[in-house]
Amino acid sequence: MKNSVAKKLLLGAVVLPVLFSGAAMAEERPEAYAADSRGEVARDSSGDCWRTGYWTPAMATYECDPELMPKPEKVVEAPAEPAPAPAPVYTEPEKISLSADQLFDFDKAVLKPEGKQALDDLVSKLGDVKYDTVVAIGYADRIGSDDYNKKLSMRRAESVKAYLVKEKGIPADKIFTDGKGEANPVTGDSCKGNKKTKALIACLQPDRRVEVEVAGTKATVQ
Repeated sequence: MKNSVAKKLLLGAVVLPVLFSGAAMAEERPEAYAADSRGEVARDSSGDCWRTGYWTPAMATYECDPELMPKPEKVVEAPAEPAPAPAPVYTEPEKISLSADQLFDFDKAVLKPEGKQALDDLVSKLGDVKYDTVVAIGYADRIGSDDYNKKLSMRRAESVKAYLVKEKGIPADKIFTDGKGEANPVTGDSCKGNKKTKALIACLQPDRRVEVEVAGTKATVQ
């Protein structure tokens, strides 16, 4: 509240001739602030309104005594309800057969650049799938002993796993490997002979493969 110097209190007896045009005071509503000849609130040199002797805090106006007026209540808007998180959608297990000749050199288990690119393309295709399980199964052709082919196919499956873990960040405990050797040949009995010739190696090419099966979840926007 402004001090008594800033607020000029006028006695009713002094200001009444100015405020009231001869009418009986009992018939007039007391004015809280003095008015000038234009009917506007009179102010001193400091810009403060002149209070009359009838002024009370209950008669204060926002124009002259804003500090005495009740402060408007701030309306606090309730925060918007957060959008529900998209429900995860379980993807159908996807099974892809990768040619071992594309991934590895013949009779080898070290990934070739073309093999790494094939795995890069596979992961890119799956997008933002959250992996539940990845199964890599290696197969070999029937050239060589069954025991040797099982070990070779297992080493190839392990090479695929190692690349997916190290280069693609898939957790190792999500990837399972197996080596089936010459089991489940794609060529059936269409390739004749047992002698290791270029023709037989080329014919049995589809049997040399690594099958990768991926199951997981993907969040979708509702």
